[in-house]
Amino acid sequence: MTTLTVKPKNKKELSKAKKMLKVLEISFEDNDDKPYNPEFVKKILEARKENGSIQIDPANPWKSLGLL
Repeated sequence: MTTLTVKPKNKKELSKAKKMLKVLEISFEDNDDKPYNPEFVKKILEARKENGSIQIDPANPWKSLGLL
């Protein structure tokens, strides 16, 4: 099925959109609670735990984090 992206201008519009979807019995996900990919956060926390800090190479940040 298709994914729709709704872009409310403010909290009032967001609230109305959520209510409308509920009334229409259309399922939706509220991604405000999940701003970061959990796997990415886990890698950052593991690196911090192992090294005491995180050293990121600006030329290749993804490799520095072990994501490549």
